[in-house]
Amino acid sequence: MAATASPGAGRMDGKPRTSPKSVKFLFGGLAGMGATVFVQPLDLVKNRMQLSGEGAKTREYKTSFHALTSILKAEGLRGIYTGLSAGLLRQATYTTTRLGIYTVLFERLTGADGTPPGFLLKALIGMTAGATGAFVGTPAEVALIRMTADGRLPADQRRGYKNVFNALIRIAREEGVLTLWRGCIPTMARAVVVNAAQLASYSQSKQFLLDSGYFSDNILCHFCASMISGLVTTAASMPVDIVKTRIQNMRMIDGKPEYKNGLDVLVKVVRYEGFFSLWKGFTPYYARLGPHTVLTFIFLEQMNKAYKRLFLSG
Repeated sequence: MAATASPGAGRMDGKPRTSPKSVKFLFGGLAGMGATVFVQPLDLVKNRMQLSGEGAKTREYKTSFHALTSILKAEGLRGIYTGLSAGLLRQATYTTTRLGIYTVLFERLTGADGTPPGFLLKALIGMTAGATGAFVGTPAEVALIRMTADGRLPADQRRGYKNVFNALIRIAREEGVLTLWRGCIPTMARAVVVNAAQLASYSQSKQFLLDSGYFSDNILCHFCASMISGLVTTAASMPVDIVKTRIQNMRMIDGKPEYKNGLDVLVKVVRYEGFFSLWKGFTPYYARLGPHTVLTFIFLEQMNKAYKRLFLSG
């Protein structure tokens, strides 16, 4: 008789009711987009710092503060929000896919008694979610890198994209559709590193803080876990991120690309700019990634709590 009962009646499998998958994906994207509105200026500074000194040229910016003040002076207040439309589209594609897949897999692999997956399994879930999201979000990523880099170029060399959709259309028309996925491999590699570090370390940090007995499941706990997660992610992913940034911003020189592949980027950066240039701009990178991680997870946690209170509490 029990076999004919509706799946939602009584939750006989012992697991608590959760939001639909579509809602998980929606909340993931909205959380990332909300965070991007606050950190877009930091993303701009990070990208400019990573491109500064490219090709053995003199570094344009000495510090992240120097970069920020130079951009404000040359491009004005609106200039620091250049590429916001691309940043929002990236979150709507990349983050929606990444966090949606991570949440679904995390819940599916949680035991019937509520036991969460182990650390290594969390890392594997994070890498899978990140690589998939990166592939989906690469076109927006290419547009973002190019739009944020445009202001550092001489006026006659600027691409002058009006917004992310104008950028995508022009890139496809002028350079071919496949150019929208230029740097896809390093983008996915970066995402694997970022998500293995970020998502797994966030879950692990949150679990550790809760187990310590000094924290309850509230915004303070989410904030502390997010800051730890952001620091781990920054240290692990910077060398891969600079490869991604340079490949997606490169131009063709005499019919040939500036870089052959990601390894060529690494070799040239080390040869012409020094080994530690792979971590160039650590401060603006963390200044962007840390708050973005914090805001994304705080928004996500609050939306999940609100949904459970409004629709699942019965």
